[in-house]
Amino acid sequence: MGSLEVRGLGKDFIVRNGLRRSTLRAANDISFVLEQGKTIAIVGESGSGKSTVARMIAKLEQPTSGHILLDGAPTATRGRALAEYRHQVQMVFQDPFASLNPFHSVAHHLDRPLRLHGASGDADEMRRRVSELLERVNLSPADVFAAKKPHEMSGGQRQRVAIARALAPGARFLIADEPVSMLDVSIRLSILNLLARLQREDNLGVLYITHDLATARHFSDEIVVMLRGQIVERGRADDVILNPQHDYTKQLLAAAPDPRNRGRLRDEVRAAVPSRPAT
Repeated sequence: MGSLEVRGLGKDFIVRNGLRRSTLRAANDISFVLEQGKTIAIVGESGSGKSTVARMIAKLEQPTSGHILLDGAPTATRGRALAEYRHQVQMVFQDPFASLNPFHSVAHHLDRPLRLHGASGDADEMRRRVSELLERVNLSPADVFAAKKPHEMSGGQRQRVAIARALAPGARFLIADEPVSMLDVSIRLSILNLLARLQREDNLGVLYITHDLATARHFSDEIVVMLRGQIVERGRADDVILNPQHDYTKQLLAAAPDPRNRGRLRDEVRAAVPSRPAT
């Protein structure tokens, strides 16, 4: 069973205000272990540092301190070793439209990562593999969607393409940074249900970045709560939600929108994302 581990991860940003410079610590001493087949949700308000942690793990930001280990081995920051890391660890971004090139077709978005990460074959073979990826994310008929441009699809369809692109290299770990926050409420659960199915099929480890405590509880094995760049609470999903220990976690739960519909939302999430067996 593979694992993705972060140890003491920290990130400082230099803030300039005229001639004055100051340091902003966006993440401080972040540590956890994500195993294949498991999901960890990082929750917190905007500015808590959760997306910064995601970007560091995806190698889009260089950590100021700490280490990232894949299967117990340190990870590289450049060269072939970095390419191999990205083969194993992929990211799904918050905005599916911004993450796709509007000038290229869906087929191009999926064919390119396949080839970059070592897939080989003639044109027919690559079309077959692209079609297979589209069908896995419930975009059918595949040949019709393969020819489309991003602007010709809905937000949910674009996010499905982004998920398929992340799967194309054969990733074992998926970093989902607010993957449904830009989508209509009516299709959010279908995307989470898709991620849950793909996780089961591919034994994916998923790092789920969100501010939605309802989905964090029912989609995740463990919840990590961040405040001002630090972890203030962590534990099994049900334990954190049903018996929060930190005042900030209690405030997040109290501030959850539409409290009158909380029971209905909980039931809908349970129906869309099957419950996990006790371990």
